[in-house]
Amino acid sequence: MSQKTRNEPIRPALPVGARAEQPLTPRQIVAELDRYIVGQQDAKRAVAIALRNRWRRQQLDESLREDVLPKNILMIGPTGVGKTEIVRKVSRIIDAPLIKVEATKFTEVGYVGRDVESIVRDLVEVGISMLHGECLESVRDEAASVATQRLVDLLLEQREGAIGPNGSSPRKQAAQETDDGQDAEARRKREAAIRRRLTRQRNRLLDLLSKQKLEDEMVELEMENEVEAFISPLELNAGMSPEELHETVNEFLEGAMSRRRFRRVPVREARRILTQQEAHRLVDMDAIIEAAIKRAEQDGIVFIDELDKTITPNGDYGPDVSGEGVQRDLLPIVEGSVVMTRYGPVKTHHMLFIAAGSFHNARPSDLIPELQGRFPIRVELDSLSEDDLYAILTEPENALTRQYAELLQTEGVTIEFAEDGCREIAQFAADVNSRTEDIGARRLHTLVERVLEEASFEAPERRGERITIDAEYVRTRVGDLVSDDDLSNFIL
Repeated sequence: MSQKTRNEPIRPALPVGARAEQPLTPRQIVAELDRYIVGQQDAKRAVAIALRNRWRRQQLDESLREDVLPKNILMIGPTGVGKTEIVRKVSRIIDAPLIKVEATKFTEVGYVGRDVESIVRDLVEVGISMLHGECLESVRDEAASVATQRLVDLLLEQREGAIGPNGSSPRKQAAQETDDGQDAEARRKREAAIRRRLTRQRNRLLDLLSKQKLEDEMVELEMENEVEAFISPLELNAGMSPEELHETVNEFLEGAMSRRRFRRVPVREARRILTQQEAHRLVDMDAIIEAAIKRAEQDGIVFIDELDKTITPNGDYGPDVSGEGVQRDLLPIVEGSVVMTRYGPVKTHHMLFIAAGSFHNARPSDLIPELQGRFPIRVELDSLSEDDLYAILTEPENALTRQYAELLQTEGVTIEFAEDGCREIAQFAADVNSRTEDIGARRLHTLVERVLEEASFEAPERRGERITIDAEYVRTRVGDLVSDDDLSNFIL
């Protein structure tokens, strides 16, 4: 591989917002969500349509495309019914940058707190991280190949001896000094013999590396130049002249940039470090930033949770931050504006905003009218019944019962959830939700953890055992807690 190829950065493989495969249809998006989330079909359909409309907008004539704005969604429903999970899963399905924020963390202008524009800045950072990871993965094979060649050079150099001032090893310098008195023909033969010997050694090292027979051999790496924390601090005196100040700063920068840092590591670690260094050289960060900004603008999803908490009860105002002030600060971002970030201006006009809230003590109509109009699609998520809770325990690919079974399997303990055991857990969860605060499917986490507490604690001593979680097993461990209202309030 040529030196030019090694050092030439690559640009992202796909243009901004483009995908190599055909985008999913709304029905396919809902089908993917059904694999992980039980029920809530209205919310799934609304999100699927909004995402498909993005692709449809890209197919329009450019003169009309900019005028087609996304239809933002307001999800209404109690906690624990799947609002956040729907958004999180769909962002993974379509590989879009997502930022989740809570409206209560922001403050109106003039009060100490996070600025609402930080939402957009964080989204851009997420997009850059995603695209950078994709580009690094795409060049990993090429970087690994280059890293192997560099590793061979280091091992060969280490075995031949230290490098001298003229860039050659002592053995080679001695050969050159001997050659000074010989004629040109003899010198060429000796140089050819040295090249053949080095080629044989390189091939031998490559073979050993491919067979992983040198994994424990130590090699010295020169790490990437960085300004380390141990560099002496810059000392400035008040009486310095401009010339002295200029000279002092230059000396500090030269010392910081010229400091070489070496590290001795085994070959297995050196291979990873060199591969990472080469992968970073092969990607063009400027191109990644440019593409990530456009991806955030066109494909970004902003999930604003607890929007109902910004509604001030009975319209009362006081010395604290008013909820209406937060809403008014959110309004420009949602309706479309330009936010300045460290990477340049970012437009929010075509980002998809999904807001959510339980709206127990307020109504969507209590939001300021301007913000209401920016969330034209409203979907209500249903509370979870006992059948829904049972389905959540058994149907999704990442069901809670499967997670716990796999966790304890790492200790050699086999956990089997019987149907009546799952039914009993679902019934207890529905009962506690109805008598205390309804926290939806999150109640299942508390109950399952209680049911398996003893098995989890004793798992290392019970290797090889098989435990069946049936109705009797569940009642024995949580039955008394469920029946006692005081204990349910504090423990479950």
